Amino acid sequence: MSNGIRTFFLNGPAGRLEALLNEGQPSATHAALVCHPHPLYGGTVHNKVVYHAMKALSGFGFPVLRFNFRGAGLSEGEHNHGRGEVDDVRAALDWLDSEYHLPIVFCGFSFGAATGLRAACPDHRVVALISLGTPVAAEGRFYSFKFLENCTKPKLFVSGSRDQFGPEEQLRQVVESAAAPRHLVVVPDADHFFEGHLEEMQAAIRDWLPATLNLPAGAKTV
Repeated sequence: MSNGIRTFFLNGPAGRLEALLNEGQPSATHAALVCHPHPLYGGTVHNKVVYHAMKALSGFGFPVLRFNFRGAGLSEGEHNHGRGEVDDVRAALDWLDSEYHLPIVFCGFSFGAATGLRAACPDHRVVALISLGTPVAAEGRFYSFKFLENCTKPKLFVSGSRDQFGPEEQLRQVVESAAAPRHLVVVPDADHFFEGHLEEMQAAIRDWLPATLNLPAGAKTV
């Protein structure tokens, strides 16, 4: 079990960012960051997918940070269509590093993945990447994932077979073009939000992390 939840503000490049921290265990081997979906479509730290991803990661004893992108919730600033938000992610990584000095696992859902991966891939403090509901075909919005071709960190992609913003064929092309190591889990019958399939999404994270991070025996999530 985690040691509690802290709510606070961290300093971002466009002003204060509202943050939630599940504190984890003193024996934690890693820290984790989870980024939420598109704020103009209701995405915040309280999104169901973000919450369940946090639960999967905190089950390993990791401290897990969530924050609202600029302009979302109580965070200051204005939405910047994914450009300034990359810097928000960098600010969150800086905070985690200064607070814990542990290797970091990055996890993002939808917009949070498309934006956060850009900050996390080249950051030496991040050792593993999880992309949930990767938006390879979001109508009206274009996200390029070509940078993943040079990202050699372990990568887990989890999406639903009925993801309306990530058709499986296009998603597989993105995953296959990404540098190894990478692993794709497609959850049968799940949509973009894993409605009714959140446990399978969590299971994909729980199953992938131990071997990827060489976690000690018995580190399985509770």
